[in-house]
Amino acid sequence: MDGASLEVSNLIKTFGRGRVVDDVSFSLPAGGLLTLLGPSGSGKTTTMRMVAGFETPTSGDVRVDGDSIVDLSAHRRNIGVVFQQYALFPHLSVFENVAYPLEMRRIGRAQIKQRVEAALETVRLGGFEARRPKQLSGGQQQRVALARALVFQPRLLLMDEPLGALDKRLRELMQVEIRQLQQKLGITTISVTHDQVEALVMSDLVAVLDGGRLQQLGPPLEVYQRPANRFVADFLGESNLLSGSCQTGADGQVRFISAKGLASEVGGATTVEGPACVVIRPEHIVIGREAERLPNICHAKIRDALYIGDLVKYRVVTESGEELTAKALAGVAISWRVGEEVPVGWRSEHCLTVAQ
Repeated sequence: MDGASLEVSNLIKTFGRGRVVDDVSFSLPAGGLLTLLGPSGSGKTTTMRMVAGFETPTSGDVRVDGDSIVDLSAHRRNIGVVFQQYALFPHLSVFENVAYPLEMRRIGRAQIKQRVEAALETVRLGGFEARRPKQLSGGQQQRVALARALVFQPRLLLMDEPLGALDKRLRELMQVEIRQLQQKLGITTISVTHDQVEALVMSDLVAVLDGGRLQQLGPPLEVYQRPANRFVADFLGESNLLSGSCQTGADGQVRFISAKGLASEVGGATTVEGPACVVIRPEHIVIGREAERLPNICHAKIRDALYIGDLVKYRVVTESGEELTAKALAGVAISWRVGEEVPVGWRSEHCLTVAQ
């Protein structure tokens, strides 16, 4: 199955006086997987629906392999869609559910049988043809929906919160399974989710949206490690966000002073002077003796410790009154006691300025 390139240009969608999608643009190479990530009301599902043809853009364009599809009806776009609730027909068998889009296209019976069996083998459901949806687990129903979306060999695959109905353990398994299948088939895919881990695990590119606007677009690691603004840093993963101001010393080193007086050298290239916001990820904050060897160090008191499986999450309060969160592997972390005073530190390259 060959994927198609996708280009979304300046999409705008208004309902009444409000813009739910505000000038969103992105491109996705053939065979790539892009996740539209954001909170409820961010415009991610409406953006996907405009690509699918379920919504008409107020303005803007959608191009597949260079050809505009914005004026085509949904059924003429040759796009497969997996919905959050799967939308399987309860009175039809697995075979009949998967065959449905082929029957709508008036494909011959022999070819339908061949394609359906191949699609079910692809999603590891060979032998389940006669079962009804109620006889399947949540993960199996999700695979049937995926087979139905792929059976007619679409140019694009769109998935709207495809794993939202599954429990945590199954969701984690299906993240890897869908990603491997997508790479094997080479189908260009857009997934919509509010789950940050899902976006990081599955994607080639992540598009973070808020208030209908594209906040940042890039590979998952880049978006996580170099958030473009305060919203992205706060929404994608946990962050210590501090407000204050930056100033450049005679040595050229940029230094940040928080509103409560916590000082830190700032890493990376930055031209920020004056009011600023910095982000320090919890996994980059070191507690204990190792912190004494780091360029940025302060003293703090352990406020609480939370054990979350393989990690320990500490909340500390610095001498200046700033509250910071730190994470450490449970197997190697020292069990600091609540109320204990400890040195806390971080590297300059892990203290990054972000736009407000």
